[in-house]
Amino acid sequence: MKKGKRYIESAKLVDKATLYTVADALDLAVKTASAKFDETVELHVKLGVDGRNADQQVRGVVVLPHGTGKSKKILVFAKGDNADIATKAGADFVGAEDMVQKIQTQNWFGFDVCVTTPDMMPVIGRIAKVLGPKGLMPNPKSGTVTTDLAKAIAEIKAGKVEYRLDKNNIVHVMIGKVSFGADKLAENLKVVMDAIIKAKPAAAKGTYIKSVSVSSTMGPGIKVQY
Repeated sequence: MKKGKRYIESAKLVDKATLYTVADALDLAVKTASAKFDETVELHVKLGVDGRNADQQVRGVVVLPHGTGKSKKILVFAKGDNADIATKAGADFVGAEDMVQKIQTQNWFGFDVCVTTPDMMPVIGRIAKVLGPKGLMPNPKSGTVTTDLAKAIAEIKAGKVEYRLDKNNIVHVMIGKVSFGADKLAENLKVVMDAIIKAKPAAAKGTYIKSVSVSSTMGPGIKVQY
């Protein structure tokens, strides 16, 4: 893929052979963000595990101390009192079978996170094949299947992010926006890295943290010493 002029100029500031400290790497990530919008900064962690094995999965959630910089739209599947609780807690969309039908018939995905109570799972099961590939299927491990809707909604609004392995055994996590500055990004990064290290599977052998890098949306990858 052909790189743009801005990317090429930004990449000149980064030495690909250097492992930067967290502070220097994030400082560079901010400097190399040249887009006209407030770019997202992502953390990429290659792990020495085999995600194909159930006992080597790495997955969890953390609340970033400075949030993500992005306001997430939340869809809650709930009925009765739970629906009222979800609405009062700030959910953007609340419903049950009507929301399932809207997704099925209108191919509607105007939300970023889907939360539900356990009793609604059979209803959501009808659209599991649609939500799953998009990473929107509620899951107890990510705290999106819960009896405490108010808490779940508050945490998501506050900046809760999920980390999980992709098929290449790499974890990709949004840690904020360029406008946060290097210091706040570093604090968010530390919370995620601490969680990933703590989540090391007992079955994992050899080097666990194989490589760490950060990058802004349009910027080059920057290797981090960790």
